[in-house]
Amino acid sequence: MLVEKVKNNEPVCSTASLSNYFPEDHPDENKWADCVHCGMCLESCPTYLETGQEQHSPRGRVHLIKSVAEGKIELNEEFMDPIFQCLDCRACTTACPADVDVGGLIEEARGQVRKAIPLTGVKGAVSKFFLQGLFPHKKRLNTVSGLLRFYQTSGLQKAVRKTGAIRVMPNHLADMESIMPRVKTSVQSKYKDVGGVPAKGEVKSRVAMLTGCIMDVMFSDINQSTINVLTHNGNEVALPKNQTCCGALHVHAGDRDTGKKLAKQNIMAFEESEKVVVNAAGCGCALKEYPELFKDNPEWRARAESFSAKVEDISKYLYDNGYEKPKRELNKKITYHDACHLAHGQGVRHEPRQLIKDIPGVEYIEQPHADTCCGSAGIYNITNPKMADSVLERKMENVPEDVEMISMGNPGCMLQMALGVQKYGRKAEIVHTVQLLDWAYQKDQEQGNLDKDKFLSAREG
Repeated sequence: MLVEKVKNNEPVCSTASLSNYFPEDHPDENKWADCVHCGMCLESCPTYLETGQEQHSPRGRVHLIKSVAEGKIELNEEFMDPIFQCLDCRACTTACPADVDVGGLIEEARGQVRKAIPLTGVKGAVSKFFLQGLFPHKKRLNTVSGLLRFYQTSGLQKAVRKTGAIRVMPNHLADMESIMPRVKTSVQSKYKDVGGVPAKGEVKSRVAMLTGCIMDVMFSDINQSTINVLTHNGNEVALPKNQTCCGALHVHAGDRDTGKKLAKQNIMAFEESEKVVVNAAGCGCALKEYPELFKDNPEWRARAESFSAKVEDISKYLYDNGYEKPKRELNKKITYHDACHLAHGQGVRHEPRQLIKDIPGVEYIEQPHADTCCGSAGIYNITNPKMADSVLERKMENVPEDVEMISMGNPGCMLQMALGVQKYGRKAEIVHTVQLLDWAYQKDQEQGNLDKDKFLSAREG
């Protein structure tokens, strides 16, 4: 075995104790118990569709995870490859008649792999820098945000692109730089002295909002749109200062220890909140799954369950609690892409579509196979660029040709789909669903100001 047998951390060699796994935080055998290898999951799996290989299918991965528990195979490189090639998109669980939680098994297995085979060298250093040294720290993220704004506004970005210097980077990273959004001031920085934003008009409710890490650096405009829409609909919005990164990327990467640390911080940060609204599908799914991180810790599991019950995607929150339908038209042809961790992970499908359809002037065009993965999957498009490109190509084949906007509810998907639009010569603009509602409300406000000006002019005349 590649797993060294060390005192107090030795895999116990019996099937009942999950033979070749470390005792702590091992894959839950209850999650694979109902898998009968029927194959209903195969056509839903992006990696299986691309490779046709059983080990890259959901049932194949479940079989591998179970085989380690039975002592038939070891925690080695051959096991690691199919486990980390998975996009963790959860489409297989949607397709499974028995609701086998393949995504949960994959994440637990990755944690075991990283204990047995830690990242070393450049990969280890890069992983540690981003996952432990950057994402959990607001001040460092704000520094990066400032550097990115300088890069974009100083002329440096233009010079780098014009001279072709960007091509010193690997192709997939250069491609990602080419679709990088304009970086603006984070909402945490903008509202740091007040800790929240008052409702407009009558106060109907009070919610807390997860601002995220990368979300508030790269997509602070979406965070601002979320605040605008919530306050427009009578919600006071609290922005707890001690909140942090959701930990989704850490758990996906197998760094469950850091994931647990971040989870504890967020649970404490939002403990007094009645509702936690999230605008990033991957973050929302991670928050809802915090109890899984503490399955062996009854005290924190109970607190995590209480916390996760309060978490809700912005589109579902608006739909369930009532929202003002815009009056002014937004004359656009729009299609919708289901982010995997919103559709498959949280079961939110109808709500964002209805928000879009309620905007006057919108011609909504349903996208075939809208809930298939785009290939983003957190940072999968960076760590597995070849497979991500193949998945993206399949996705773009289903995007209607004549749409002007592609709406979705996850920042990673937005970057990946923007790359697809650029790569395949499309004209569509990539937008977050909450931005559409914000823009429509702004048009209402603009019209209201015009009507007021006309009224005053007429009265003065």
